[in-house]
Amino acid sequence: MLFGERPFWWVGESQLFVETQPKISQFPSTCETGPGSPSGHAMVTAAVWWVVVSSLGSFLYSRTGSLLISAAPSLLYVLLLVAVGISRIFILAHFPHQVVAGCITGFILGILLSRRVPEGRPLLFFFSFSAVLLLSALMLHAGLQQLSIDLSWSIALAKKWCSHAEWIRLDTAPFSSLTRDCGAILGLGLSLYWKPSGWSLPWAPRALSLALSSMALYHVNRLPLPVNPQGLFYSLVFVKFALVPQIVMVLVPGLVHVFTPKKKKD
Repeated sequence: MLFGERPFWWVGESQLFVETQPKISQFPSTCETGPGSPSGHAMVTAAVWWVVVSSLGSFLYSRTGSLLISAAPSLLYVLLLVAVGISRIFILAHFPHQVVAGCITGFILGILLSRRVPEGRPLLFFFSFSAVLLLSALMLHAGLQQLSIDLSWSIALAKKWCSHAEWIRLDTAPFSSLTRDCGAILGLGLSLYWKPSGWSLPWAPRALSLALSSMALYHVNRLPLPVNPQGLFYSLVFVKFALVPQIVMVLVPGLVHVFTPKKKKD
């Protein structure tokens, strides 16, 4: 199930189009190196936005009492998933069934995880979770290698069939995703440790924090990382994404809070 092909290399590998090779177009986002099933973009979109949409729907119903108005976010949620799914199919990154599998998996994850918000957890919880996830993946990788199961099979196919070599990026490899997630988990724990209750800000400073955080994350995402040696690259990915929650939850709101005028107490 998890060794799914991607269309941009399957067209050539399947040997179904020897005489009449179809004319296909690739894009900078096409040449992902990981397996195709399920669609990670669809899964993450479905999981993250379900948490947002369900909370927003409950908020609107509590304020208006209207089922129609409270259902509006769910409609936008479905439209967003359809748009993401179509885009992934259009650029030949996924087959339709992989997109559907990603949406269903993400929806289930969103429901399960929204009930288990890790507020109030100690820093050791996040550190242990990140370390266990990383070490268990390394052990699984080493064990499968001993069984002659190559988890890098998709990288070779991506390099073979990608129309532009510069579109092959190491940050699309499965292990990059793992180090990214482990770093983000630890960064979330550090953010909750530095400022457990967050910053109390009025609506205008909150909007400013949102804008500044978006700008900061845009530039953090653009930071070029050395791809050799790969150990250094993965370590920097871990550090990079460990900083992301701290920028959003601690650093930027803290700076905005410092420069926000305070009400004088009687």
